Order: sequence, then C-alpha cells, then structure tokens
Amino acid sequence: MSKNNSILLAIAVVISILLAQAAFIVPETEQTLVLQFGNPVEQYITPGLKFKIPFMQDVLVFDKRVLDVDPPPEEVILADQKRLVVDTFARYKIKDMLQFYKSLNSEEQANTRLNNIINSTLRSVLGNATLADVLSGKRDQLMADLKQQVNAAVTGYGIDIVDIRIGRADLPKQTSEAIYARMRTERQRQAAQFRGEGQEQAQKIRSEADKERTVLLAEAEKQAQISRGEGDAEASKIYATAYNKDPEFYAFYRTMQAYRDSLPGDDTTLVLSPDTDFMRYFKDQSGKK
Repeated sequence: MSKNNSILLAIAVVISILLAQAAFIVPETEQTLVLQFGNPVEQYITPGLKFKIPFMQDVLVFDKRVLDVDPPPEEVILADQKRLVVDTFARYKIKDMLQFYKSLNSEEQANTRLNNIINSTLRSVLGNATLADVLSGKRDQLMADLKQQVNAAVTGYGIDIVDIRIGRADLPKQTSEAIYARMRTERQRQAAQFRGEGQEQAQKIRSEADKERTVLLAEAEKQAQISRGEGDAEASKIYATAYNKDPEFYAFYRTMQAYRDSLPGDDTTLVLSPDTDFMRYFKDQSGKK
C-alpha cells in the first residue's frame, strides 16, 4: 500500500469516527437536549437525524410519552378526624425539556420531587374533606382539586400532570382492628339477643302445645268415658233383655264365663265344696240344686 493510500484510509477512518460521533437519531417517543460542557445549547423535539459537535457536545434523552409516578402510601387526617392510609398514583408529561433539565435534571429526581409534592398536597386537600366525601361522588371533585394544586406546584419544573387518582384508601391497622372488634361485639350481642328471643318463643310454643295436648287428652278421655258409659248401659240393657227372655240360659251362659275365667289353664286348682251354687252345673247339666 502506498503512502498516499494510507493517508486517505486514515482520513476516511477519522471522518467515519467524526460522523459516528456527530450524528444521532431522535425517535418518535423521545426528545433530546444537546449539552456543550454541561450547558444546554440545543434541543430537538421532532424525530429524525440530528447532528452535534463530536467530542464537545453530549446528548440527553427524555421521554415524550406519559410517565407514571407512584408515591408511597400516606396517612392523612380528614376533616372529621378520621385517619386514612391513601395510596395515590399520577401520570405526567415533560412539556419543557430545558426547564425540566434545569430544575429536576432527571426522571429519578422528578419522581422523588413529585412524590413529596403529591403527598403534601394530598394531606392539604383531604384535610378539608370528610370520610363520606372520600367515599361518595365528591371523590372526583377532590381528585380534580388535587390535580389542579399539584400542577400549580410544579409550574416551574417543565412538566404537566395529566392525571392523579387514589388507588386505595384504607383505615390504619389499629383503627381497622378496633372497628372489627366493635363489629364482632355488636354481632355477638345481636346473636345473644336473637337466641334469647328464639328460646322465649320456643318456650311459648311448647307451653301452648302442652296446653293444647292436655285439653285434647282431657276431651278425648271425656268422650271415652261417655262412650264407655253408653256402651255399658247398652250392654246392661242387652243383658237385661236377654235375661228376661230366657233367665235359665242366661244363668248358664254367665256361669260358663265364670268357669272360663276361673279355670284359665291345666294347672289351675280350686278348693270348693261340691255343694256350692258355683259348682251346680258340674253335677247336673240343668244346674238344679
């Protein structure tokens, strides 16, 4: 390789390095700030191929999209002295890249500053609201007030708050436990009351049932006595009629019944005098003495 070719090759390499250091591309989703010895000298918002002075200028890249910030949960005291642990989240955009760089420098520092601003503003806004306001339709208005005040607080930072929302709003752990304990006590009291009322009602029903049972049994016994009396009367009437029709046969029939009742088995023994009236049918089938 000749000396001239070597020089040309060296010049081409140097030019390639200079072009690589000088040229850069700005995507659709980003915006760039060119710094020269730490001082901003140019900013590019539109996408495309851009150039800078090699080895003298640096490029800082910032996102053009909506960014998220998630502050840590904050315990606030409401206007009615209720305590809430509120978890918020916000979305913001970098609208002035130069102002953003001068005031906040980076997204990490911006998130830290926004966390403090959002939580302090949250305490201020919710400090004038009650628990009913936070849980009702007034919540949207509270969020609008919070967004307006946060935007006012970050005016000099080159950012714009797009939205702020409450993710969760919980009672502190100690308050929740106290409320649950009161709820348990109240439910236990109601349960004891319901059990007492149920036992009283059950006793009343049992008493009414026992009373009705006693009345029914008495009425049934009364009807049974009446039926038995009527049956006995009818039987006596039948017996009397039969006796009047054939007294001899009736006496024989009744004596046979007496024998059957007195001599129920083979091992029954009666010690009687043969001359007794009870034994007359054993001596004579006509029953004559």
